[in-house]
Amino acid sequence: MKSVSISGSLRENVGKKDAKAQRAKGYIPCVVYGGKEQLQFVVEEEQFHHLLFTPEVKYVELEVGDKKFEAIVQATQWHPITDHLLHVDFLEVVEGKQITIGLPVKITGTSPGVLRGGKLVKKLRKITVKGLLKDIPEEITVDISNLEINDMIKVGELSLPHITFIENPGTLIVSIASTRNVVETQ
Repeated sequence: MKSVSISGSLRENVGKKDAKAQRAKGYIPCVVYGGKEQLQFVVEEEQFHHLLFTPEVKYVELEVGDKKFEAIVQATQWHPITDHLLHVDFLEVVEGKQITIGLPVKITGTSPGVLRGGKLVKKLRKITVKGLLKDIPEEITVDISNLEINDMIKVGELSLPHITFIENPGTLIVSIASTRNVVETQ
C-alpha cells in the first residue's frame, strides 16, 4: 500500500473557538488515536490533497512535533454547504494489530458476454477488508474474462492471503446483464 507523509503541530488550545480560528488560518484540526495516547494537532489543508482527493487508498506517515506514527484515515468531517474539510480522525496502526479498511475494486479482462452485447454492471466500488497493514494490497482485482451473459462474481468468491473480507459473502461485485442487443451464438 502506498503512503503519504503529513506533518502537523500540536494544538495548544482545544475547543470550538480554537478550531474555528485554525480553519481561518488554513489549518485543519485533527486527532490521532488507537495507540498509547491520543493527540490533537493541526495540519495545513494542502497536505490532504494527495490523501483524500484520490481513488487510491493510502496510509499516512504522520509527524506531529517530535513523534512519528503510521496511521489510516478513520473519519473526515466536511462542511455541509461549502464542502470544505473541517476535521480528520486518524487511527494509529499498531504493529501486529489488524485494521479494517475499504479497498477500491479494479475490473480486469474482457468478458465474452460483453462482447456479445451484454452490459457490465459494477455494483461495488469498494470492499471492506481486515488484516495487517503489511498484508493489505492497494486494490482488489476482479477478473471478468470468463463471465458470460447473466454470470456474476460475489464477494464470497474472492480470496486474498492473510485478508478477511468484512462484506457479506453474497454481496454482488460485478455482473453481465442481458440486453436487447444480445447476439445468440451456437
